[in-house]
Amino acid sequence: MDQNILRDKQAHHHGAALDEAVPPGVSANLYNRDLAPTLKQGRTWSAYNIFALWANDVHSLGNYSFAIGLFALGLGGWQILAALLFGAAFLFVLLNLSGFMGIKTGVPFPVMSRISFGTRGAQIPALIRGGVAIVWFGIQTYLASMVLDVLLIALMPGLAPLAQQMVLGLSVLGWISFTLLWIVQVVIACYGMESIRKYEAFAGPVILVTFVALAGWMLYSAGGRLQWSPPNPLSGGAMWAQILGGASLWVAIYGTFVLNFCDFTRGATSRQAVVRGNFWGIPINMLIFGLIVVILTGGQLSIDGTLIQSPTDVVQSIPSKPLLVLASLSLLILTIAVNLMANFVAPAFALANLFPRHLDFRRAAVVSALIGFVILPWNLYNSPIVIVYFLGALGAFLGPLFGIVMADYWLIRKQQVDVPALYSDSAAGPYHYVNGINPKAIQALIPSAAISLLFAFLPALHSLSQFSWFIAAGLGALLYTLIAPKGLTYADRDGESIAVATSH
Repeated sequence: MDQNILRDKQAHHHGAALDEAVPPGVSANLYNRDLAPTLKQGRTWSAYNIFALWANDVHSLGNYSFAIGLFALGLGGWQILAALLFGAAFLFVLLNLSGFMGIKTGVPFPVMSRISFGTRGAQIPALIRGGVAIVWFGIQTYLASMVLDVLLIALMPGLAPLAQQMVLGLSVLGWISFTLLWIVQVVIACYGMESIRKYEAFAGPVILVTFVALAGWMLYSAGGRLQWSPPNPLSGGAMWAQILGGASLWVAIYGTFVLNFCDFTRGATSRQAVVRGNFWGIPINMLIFGLIVVILTGGQLSIDGTLIQSPTDVVQSIPSKPLLVLASLSLLILTIAVNLMANFVAPAFALANLFPRHLDFRRAAVVSALIGFVILPWNLYNSPIVIVYFLGALGAFLGPLFGIVMADYWLIRKQQVDVPALYSDSAAGPYHYVNGINPKAIQALIPSAAISLLFAFLPALHSLSQFSWFIAAGLGALLYTLIAPKGLTYADRDGESIAVATSH
């Protein structure tokens, strides 16, 4: 295979024709330009870009609601910081392990999954991850639309009557806000991963400055006084159990992201860039996040004894209209940034992997966004059945999937991967297994996911449910390690080597 030809095919110009010639030895059912490994000279994600991902995602409104909720569960200021930092330490390790896979191979998560699940079996983890993301993309866009509703009414009070007219469960103004935000996100995503990288790099500092300023405003409003203790403080063993439980849940929140982190690090410039970006973005940034949570919550408690639910409660109380507008715009920038990285990239690659002949990243992004629109996510968000059972059931698979993929790559294969073979459906290929599916991975996934479901839904196991992600991930890794084939040898050929003529 001519190296220059393939380098052109791997240039990642999203939206290119899908009917172009497929490189020799590569199956058209497994390959398109956006699924191809990223060549080293085309990698542009620096340590700052990795940090910017976390600067946006850690400060999401959902994360603030979770951390503030720890006050309601009886944890005070230092205990919340301890829970977040324990979780950050675990995440730093897990994300580096996951990120290094992207650096090594240069492939997105659906292709990475072919290593352990097979060339066809990889659809299982990719679609589970993508399915969760599509639903949350719609829900997060809806939550952002409510912020835009408030902003539009503040700027144009004449729009207020539109907020009272309902159509299919959403106000007319809500439809306008939701559609506007949907279009903005689709346009950004249609320009590919490079466009997403640039948006995250822009949004990161905006978000940090906004929340630091918000904390400063609260500290000023409270006269410098903070209430560090919750109304019903825990102590002793119950306190430490809640701290560790909070740390475990903090990791579980990122159960989706640790799974497909290679979608981003495949474009990173080096391992050092990933480590540095993760260091500043995870433990350091999460410490700042925790301090902001304590200031916002403790400040409001000292002012009037009420417990805020989200930073939006603080924003809405800002007496200055210009500052209210700026804060609301920052929250919109934040939500778009979080949605792009957490809920747009994964389904786009999953759908491109499902139909590589017909969908590149751009087309797949549009399809996933359309699905996120037509499911009318505001109705799903208001349905406990959907949130608890549907998303909870899919989420039960995330821990085992992570455990299996990590065990296969780090323990079984010891980082030895034949990247060109990931794009071959030859029966003699190392990732063909049985008709393209690795039965050992399925055998490890089913029982570990079933146990994870029990933790999620059985009241008798509620006390352990906070640790279900770790238990399920560990169980998936253990089962797979015990039953996976041993003594096999694998050619170690990275993403560059696909440009060398090979036969399979």
